Amino acid sequence: MIITPAEPQDVSKLLAFREEAAAWLRGLGSDQWSRPYPADKLVATIEAGTVFMLRDGHAIAGTITITPEAEEGLWTSDELAEPSMFINKLTVDRAYAGQDLGGRLIDWAGDRAHRAGARWIRLDAWTTNERLQRYYLEHGFTFVRTVREGTAVNGGPRVSGWLAQRTARPADHGFIDLTPAPMRLPDAV
Repeated sequence: MIITPAEPQDVSKLLAFREEAAAWLRGLGSDQWSRPYPADKLVATIEAGTVFMLRDGHAIAGTITITPEAEEGLWTSDELAEPSMFINKLTVDRAYAGQDLGGRLIDWAGDRAHRAGARWIRLDAWTTNERLQRYYLEHGFTFVRTVREGTAVNGGPRVSGWLAQRTARPADHGFIDLTPAPMRLPDAV
């Protein structure tokens, strides 16, 4: 399998991934990702070069977004002063479930973050999705805290405020990496 930057023509597949994941999560009793994701916002992240696709021949097996920017209101100023990269929208096609592709994508992201000079890879997860939280803990993340204050875009309480981090480190993820080298973080040591 190869990992490449996402391209504008991947938008429909990425939106379908999200819908598929939301339906699967609903079946587990979670409301995670129940709101549609705006296509124009997705295109902007693709154009920024932060969305990556795991390709298996002509099939898309998974996707991950990794950015140097944190979602506002989650991390403290001291935490933001540490060189970090943030994982978002990790999704694996249900046809590839059970192969730990998500774990390998996390390893790839940690390796990429390390090469960018990050100390941490960080993420926020759905506050009520304990199964997802356990998954991240099983993949080497350490729970930091849950942020509930603040409001979501729709004016409701924050729903994705379970915070975790893991040391950014080199990893043998097993993918053929066809992505450009990451930009060094400005605060990297």
